[in-house]
Amino acid sequence: MYPSDAKYTKDHEWIRISGSEATVGITDYAQKQLGDVVYVDLPEVGKSFVQGEVFGTIESVKAVSELFCPMAGAVVAVNTDLGQHPEQVNSDPHGSWMIKLRVSNPAEAATLLDSAQYSDLVK
Repeated sequence: MYPSDAKYTKDHEWIRISGSEATVGITDYAQKQLGDVVYVDLPEVGKSFVQGEVFGTIESVKAVSELFCPMAGAVVAVNTDLGQHPEQVNSDPHGSWMIKLRVSNPAEAATLLDSAQYSDLVK
C-alpha cells in the first residue's frame, strides 16, 4: 500500500531520496485522517531545516496540522500548485510532493521507517 521507494516518519510524512536531493509529502494515512485538505502553507526556497523541525502546515476541514521535515536539508523547490489545488494531496498523496530538499545529512535516512514498518505503524 505504501510505496517501497520512499521512507516514512512516525509523523506520517514520506521522503524519496535520490542522490543528494529528496522529495517530501504526506502519506495516504495522513490525508485520510485529515479529510478534505483546503490549504497548505509551505516554506520558501532556500530555507533550511533540521530533522523533525516543522516546515509548514496543512489545513483540512477538520484541523490544522504541522508538517515535519523527515531529514535535515535546504529547500530547493516548493510545489506551488498546492497553493491553488491543495486537494491534490487527497487525490494523490504519494504523488503530490510538497517540498524538495538538498539533504545535508544522508545518514539520517537510517532513522526513518521503510514501507513495511510504516504499514505496521498505521494498522
